[in-house]
Amino acid sequence: MYNLRDYQQNIANQGFEILRRKGIVYLQMEVRCGKTLTALEICKIANVKRVLFLTKKKAISSVLSDFKTFGYTFDLTVINNESMHTLEGQKYDIVIHDESHRFGSFPKPSLGAKQFKKMFGSTPLILLSGTPTPESYSQIFHQFWVSKFSPFKQVNFYKWANEFVNVKQKYIGSFPKNDYSDARQEQIKPFSDPYIINFTQEQAGFTSKVNEHIVEIEMHPQTYSLISRLKKDKVIEGKNEVILADTPVKLMQKVHQLSSGTIKFESGNSFITDYSKITYIQEKFKLNKIAIIYKYKAEKEMIIQSMGNKITEDIEEFNNSNKWIIGQITSIREGTNLSKADYLVFINLDFSATSYWQARDRMTTKERLENDIYFIFGVGGIEKQIYNSVMKKKDFTLSQFKKL
Repeated sequence: MYNLRDYQQNIANQGFEILRRKGIVYLQMEVRCGKTLTALEICKIANVKRVLFLTKKKAISSVLSDFKTFGYTFDLTVINNESMHTLEGQKYDIVIHDESHRFGSFPKPSLGAKQFKKMFGSTPLILLSGTPTPESYSQIFHQFWVSKFSPFKQVNFYKWANEFVNVKQKYIGSFPKNDYSDARQEQIKPFSDPYIINFTQEQAGFTSKVNEHIVEIEMHPQTYSLISRLKKDKVIEGKNEVILADTPVKLMQKVHQLSSGTIKFESGNSFITDYSKITYIQEKFKLNKIAIIYKYKAEKEMIIQSMGNKITEDIEEFNNSNKWIIGQITSIREGTNLSKADYLVFINLDFSATSYWQARDRMTTKERLENDIYFIFGVGGIEKQIYNSVMKKKDFTLSQFKKL
C-alpha cells in the first residue's frame, strides 16, 4: 500500500473541513504536487460512497491508476467533460472537477459550465487547478457559479461585475465593446480565499530546474518565399487550392502555420510544405525518448507521416515502451505526466501564455532535478516572437504581429 506525502495528507484534512463547512473546496496546487491524490483522499476522509471525477480524456488513465494504486474503495466514475451529458440523472456524493479554470470564461458562461450547474449544482464540489485565473481574476466567478454553494450570490456575471470589476471599453475594429477583465482582486479575495487552498512546488520541496533550449534551423527556401508572397499579396492561388489571408488575423495564422511547415487552404484541406523541423528532430533525438508538442493538426500529420510506428498518442504505451509520444499543446498541457521523457520538444507554440507555462511543466516531478525543453524554431519565423511574449506571461496578439 502506498502512502500520500505528508503535505498531501495535511491538505486533504484541511480540504475536508472546508468542504464539510462550505460545500466547495478549491485545491490550487501547482503541477505535479498531487492534486488528484489529495482530492481522492478528501473523499476517503468524507467516507462517501459515490464520487464523480471530471477531467480531460488523456488524464483518465492516470486518475484510475492513482485510485487503484493507493487502494481507495469508494465507487469512482472518471469521465471527460465532453461526455458529461451521458451521466444525466446520476447522483454522486462528491464531484471533483479537474482543471476547473476551463469554466472561467466571461462575461457569459461556457456551455460546459451551464451543463455542469444543471446536473451537479447541488452536489458538494472539489475544484482543482494550478492556475485558476491565468489571464484575469474575472475568471473566478463562473468556476464558483456552477455550484449553489458559491461564495458569490449574484445570479450572473454582469451583476457580479457591477460590484467587483472596473468595466472599461475596448474597440473591435470601430465597434466599442465592454471589457470586463479588470477585476478588483482585493475585493474578491475575501469571498473566494476561504474556499481555496494554495500550495506551490517550492512548498512541496521541488528543486527541479527547467532548462530551455532555443534551436533555430534553416527552413526550405520555399517556406520563406511563401511567407513573403502571402504578406505582400494576401493571397496565393494554385491549380486546385487557395491560401487566403484577407484579414490580419488570417494572415497571422497562415504565417504561423507556414513557419513550421504546414498550411491550411481556404477549402479546409491542409498540406505539408516543409519537413525541415521533423528531419532535425529525428536526427537530434534519435537516441532519446522524447515528447513532441505540436499546435496544428497538419503538424500532427507531418509527424505521423515521418515517424510512423515510432510514435504514440497513448500515455500508457509511452510509459511502457520506447516509443515517442506526441500531443497537441492545448490538450496535453493539462493533466498529462510526461516525466518518462528525456526531453520535451516543441515544434510550434500556441499564442496563449497559459499553454506555454502549463505545457513546459509536463515533465516535472519532485524527484527530477533537471528538465530540458527544446523549442525548434525556423530562422526568421514567427515562433521566436511568440516565445518572447508568452515567456513573459503575455499572450501573443494581433497588435504584436502587426509590428513584425
